[in-house]
Amino acid sequence: MATPIKEWSKLEVRAVVRFLFSKGTKPSEIHKQIAETYGEGAMSRSRVYQWCIWFGEGRTSLGDEPKSGRPKTSTNEENTTGVDELIRCDRRMKIREIALKLEIPKSTVHEIVHDTLGYRKVSARWAPKMLTEDHMLQRVEISQRLLQRCQQDNGDEDTTHIGVGPGGDFQANNNLFDNLITGDETWVHLITPETKPDSMTWKHPSSPVTKKFKVQRSAAKVMATVFWDAKGVILFDILPQGQCINAANTAALLTALKKQFVAKDLGS
Repeated sequence: MATPIKEWSKLEVRAVVRFLFSKGTKPSEIHKQIAETYGEGAMSRSRVYQWCIWFGEGRTSLGDEPKSGRPKTSTNEENTTGVDELIRCDRRMKIREIALKLEIPKSTVHEIVHDTLGYRKVSARWAPKMLTEDHMLQRVEISQRLLQRCQQDNGDEDTTHIGVGPGGDFQANNNLFDNLITGDETWVHLITPETKPDSMTWKHPSSPVTKKFKVQRSAAKVMATVFWDAKGVILFDILPQGQCINAANTAALLTALKKQFVAKDLGS
């Protein structure tokens, strides 16, 4: 019994097909001998028939014919410009979509996007609040008032020493900040319609950082309120779904905050 050939090339197998076909061997018999000698995966029955047709038409070349259509390399100036324009129009466009629009391979688009144009896909930086210029100005003013209050409590007109103690800790000689309670509220969406990968956009090295705010509305959401001081969270409350903020529930929330604060203060 003959030993199958384990290492072979496509040109070698095609040469055998041409040799047997020139001797008048039928394509079915050629395929059988090819399978016995080189293995079942060397050439399928349909390819054997196809090569026999080509040899019968006078073909002599064993190599692959050059493919028609676009050149093998599509990384040219025209395609590079097209890819750049599409990305600038829609920063969320995917590689597959670009390839379909320009009718070029995805591998070529990937090479143009990453290697030639230097784009990389990043997620928008999440920001808890969409602050306007007025909001930021108000925060600066409040911070300045707190520093002035601390200065007055210390009987010191100079605040340059504040915040320069060991480890950068606040070094005022009073417990002003220990007695401050901060509160905030936000909508908590029960369903997030857009995932983080969906929000990713192409970013050029010179492009500004993109930001994403919680402005999309989900199917359901609840209002969460939290109060805290320098020692930690004092009260966390969730307004039942369907209720609106009004004077009654605000008063009840502040009453609960007072009780929690007193209990925490007594416990400490």
